[in-house]
Amino acid sequence: MSRPMVLIACLATLISLQAPAAETRHTVILSGNKAGIQTTTVAADGTREVTFEYNDRGRGPKLTAHIKVNDAGLPVAVQTTGNDYLKVPVKETFALDQGVARWHNDAENGEKKLTAPAFYISLQSTPEESALLANALLKAEGRKLALLPEGQATLVKGDDATLKSSSGSRQVTSYEISGLGFGPETVWLDQDGAFFAAVSSWSSFILEGWEASLPELLELQNKRNNARILANAKALTRQPKGPLAIVNANLFDSQAGTSIPGSTVLVEGNRIKAVGADGKVAIPANAERIDARGRALLPGLADMHVHISEEEGVQHLAAGVTTVRDMANDTDTLLDLKRRIEAGQEVGPRIFMSGIMEGPGPFAGPTKVLIDDEAQAREAIDNYARLGYQGVKIYSSMKPELVPVIAKLAHEKGLRVGGHVPANMNARQFIEAGADEMQHINFVFLNFFFDEVKDTRTPARFTTVAQRASKLDLNSSEVRSFVQLMKDHHVVIDPTVTIFNSMFTKQPGTVGPGYAPIASRLPPQVRRSLLTGGLPIPKGSERQYRDSADALLRMIKLLYDSGITIVAGTDDLPGFTLHRELEMYVQAGISAPEALRIATLNAAKVLKRDADLGAIAPGKLADMIVVDGDPARRISDIRNTDLVLKDGKVYEVAALYRSIGVLPRPRAEPAH
Repeated sequence: MSRPMVLIACLATLISLQAPAAETRHTVILSGNKAGIQTTTVAADGTREVTFEYNDRGRGPKLTAHIKVNDAGLPVAVQTTGNDYLKVPVKETFALDQGVARWHNDAENGEKKLTAPAFYISLQSTPEESALLANALLKAEGRKLALLPEGQATLVKGDDATLKSSSGSRQVTSYEISGLGFGPETVWLDQDGAFFAAVSSWSSFILEGWEASLPELLELQNKRNNARILANAKALTRQPKGPLAIVNANLFDSQAGTSIPGSTVLVEGNRIKAVGADGKVAIPANAERIDARGRALLPGLADMHVHISEEEGVQHLAAGVTTVRDMANDTDTLLDLKRRIEAGQEVGPRIFMSGIMEGPGPFAGPTKVLIDDEAQAREAIDNYARLGYQGVKIYSSMKPELVPVIAKLAHEKGLRVGGHVPANMNARQFIEAGADEMQHINFVFLNFFFDEVKDTRTPARFTTVAQRASKLDLNSSEVRSFVQLMKDHHVVIDPTVTIFNSMFTKQPGTVGPGYAPIASRLPPQVRRSLLTGGLPIPKGSERQYRDSADALLRMIKLLYDSGITIVAGTDDLPGFTLHRELEMYVQAGISAPEALRIATLNAAKVLKRDADLGAIAPGKLADMIVVDGDPARRISDIRNTDLVLKDGKVYEVAALYRSIGVLPRPRAEPAH
């Protein structure tokens, strides 16, 4: 090569080394709205720099990850910094050196000598990692890989699709990864194996410029998922061929708050035919008998604050939750899920619906139902009423002056009104404007901190309560006056106290008391997620935050003693969290029978369905649970559900849990 050619070649090499790496951008979409971005660049040595952030009502992660993988696609070095969803600082590292894997983050400090290939899952991960895992699985023997710190992932190829946009066409393929959660998770790769999308009705990540392809991808994904879900539903659901009699049961009477041992309940179809003492109920000769063996028989539980997603129905039902109230969701997705459950195509609870009403702005919740005037409010409410919703949920960015308008319009349609107290409005004003309910116990406290926090759209609605709740005098005239206002207006409270207790007290690296009894049964990566902490607690404020968590319980007891109707909601991990919510009511000083009444009959009355639900009595729907133990004496026994009847159909809890990778509940050793 001549000297000029050598110089040209060297110059070209220098230019290529200095040229910035190509940047790939993925849009973050929450409930149809753009909320953030992920950018990925690959350096000359193969190291990926991934930045990822989104805004969800003032919350949301902001992460920068440097990831290097080997020829097998396995991570050999990961460094992640930034903050998590609740704005807690993140510093996470992983390194694989001479066959030894070491990882460190705020919750873990681990080391393991590897004897086989393994893929490290970051505790605070970016969407890009799902594509890296899919590519590693494609190279792995049998498309299986051990996961670090624990678990195993498997991969199954899904659909191929040819997408079209103004910039051309692109071939993409879906891959289902099992082992990360309660069910398979889908990632879409392009023809080169690069991350293209991960989509769902709630949150999606898709290559920038291809956002219009989301509905097509979601339709393909749902078609595969629904076929699998239908097969599971057929395998898990048993319809008795004739009458069904449950005998020798310790029946909990939710109306009287008492237990009646030696009880028989006769079910015909989907209704309760008769209830009485063993030997006193005429049982047809062709009836199937289930011997409860002295176990508790209760009405099915109701979780009055969920945001149900596809495939979460099994989690609810396995925990004995036969009724849920969805408190904001994508309308089309929710209606389709409700239809599939009612048609027996998916396992799940009865669904009642409350439609979100939000105002536009930078802190708007993840919804397209944005209301800025009376005409828009009327249109949304008319639509919710037409679709069979039972209520509307006002959210934090709603204009205060629109709240009485919404309440009037909703009440004219027979819909209940509840939700968050909007920014620049206190709870007293919210109630006086026509609210029938309040969601979340923190808003009760914020009524008294209005001088400090008028804008409740940000995480200040959590941190202010954590810092000040313990200092509020619950015997003050101001508090007593507010409680009387709630009573006079028959306002219902849905405390969701478990999530606040976790926020205020949870320390990284430990599983809190709410999930400790069941953590060992959960899929490894789900169990691992329980190790993350709550709010960022200023150094020296730990006791103050714990005291505030206790103050929330004292407020709940005050509301209960004052005659305020309480319903049990969770807004968190399905099923298991409702058990903890009831434990916390008892911890607050409410008796176990009353806590059970809250989760059964109270819910049915608020839903105006107590003629059918909430108690075990002739004529009511056959929604019941058999529990090993006596939760009316020991509320934590509610975790020991063995059998569920919903609409007269029978479900074995152990089989429900096995279908989502949850280990069966250990049986108590028999007495000797």
